[in-house]
Order: sequence, then C-alpha cells, then structure tokens
Amino acid sequence: MYPDQIDSGFLKLFKALILKNVKQEKRFVIVSGGGRVSRVYQEAASKITRVNDEDKDWLGIHATRVNAHLLRTIFREVADPIVMDSRGKIKEIKYPVTIVSGWRPGWSTDYVSIACAADFGASHVVIAGKPSHVFDKDFVKHADAKPFVSLTWREYRRLIPSKWRPGFHSPVDPIGARLAEKESISAVIINGKDLKNFGNLLNGKEFIGTVIS
Repeated sequence: MYPDQIDSGFLKLFKALILKNVKQEKRFVIVSGGGRVSRVYQEAASKITRVNDEDKDWLGIHATRVNAHLLRTIFREVADPIVMDSRGKIKEIKYPVTIVSGWRPGWSTDYVSIACAADFGASHVVIAGKPSHVFDKDFVKHADAKPFVSLTWREYRRLIPSKWRPGFHSPVDPIGARLAEKESISAVIINGKDLKNFGNLLNGKEFIGTVIS
C-alpha cells in the first residue's frame, strides 16, 4: 500500500482483483499492516525521545488503522462499514469484504489475521507482503538464501526468534505462528505486489509461494 508513498496504482489493481473474485461469490477478510507509515512515526519518535516497545506497538497499530480506513473507503460499495479494530468487534461476516486493522500491543497483524481465521472458521490465511516465500535465512542479506515450497509450523518456528518485538520482520511472527499451529490453520506466503500470482492462488491455480501448515 505504502512503499515510499501511497501506491494508488497498485490499490486500483488490487481492488479490481478483489471485486472480480467477489463476483464469483468469494468473501474476503483483509487485514492491513502498518508498513512504511508505522516506521515513519516510530523513527520520528525515536529521534526525539526513548520509545518503549509498547509505544512503538501503538504507533504501529494506529498506522494499520489509517491504512484500514483507506481500504474501507476504497471498498465502500462491498465492505462492512465498520473496521474491525478489536477482537470480537465483528461477530459475523455479513459483507463480501471485511477490513481489519491492528488490535493491541504485543500482537502483529500476522496474529490478527490468524485469529480472524480461527474466529470465522477459515482454514488458511494469505500473508501477502514483501517476501515471495519463506527462506532458510534472510534473503535480503544472503543471496544464496533458499526458498521453501512448504514446511510445517514446527519447522518454521525453528527459523525465527521465539518472542515478538515491534518492527519484527518475518513472514509470520512467533505469536501468530504458535496460534496457527494450535488452531491447525495454514498460511500461504506470497509477494503481495504480484497480483497475477495472487489471482492464481485465489482461483486454485499454480502459484509461487510457501505453504506453512
């Protein structure tokens, strides 16, 4: 949504993809991350004062909320008018699109996505971020990092730290990974910018990404 500035071209194409699938009677719960917006505010605060993890989390959460309201506005004609900004605020999916933001400190939107899947009876979540796969090591730092096509939650959790911290970068955070394993929910990791690949996934075709189950 916001790599360096709001990518309205991408959002227009994303909306078209979702609406195309809504016409096929698919329903979507879309959880917005904080992305660049949260980092801008966290970095600004850190230049002025010592910022604790809880405040970093709250800055990130409010960034997800402004992003969520942008999405809710974009999908106004098919979206629930309420943004789900806390667990249980929406009890039942009544609209083709439901928009969700971050909830509370200590949880990333990965956790929120998996909690929504558990609450609404979905067996999979799609994590559409920067990485195209789960890799065996940091693919930004290591050119020889190898992607996984599939792995178990136990295998995945060995690759990441055991505790959540604000600004944590991994396809699924450790809190979300534990919940997914407990609830038997699978996660599909894809590059969110590749909408053709995203469309293939949504329509049961071959896609590029990693399945964690």
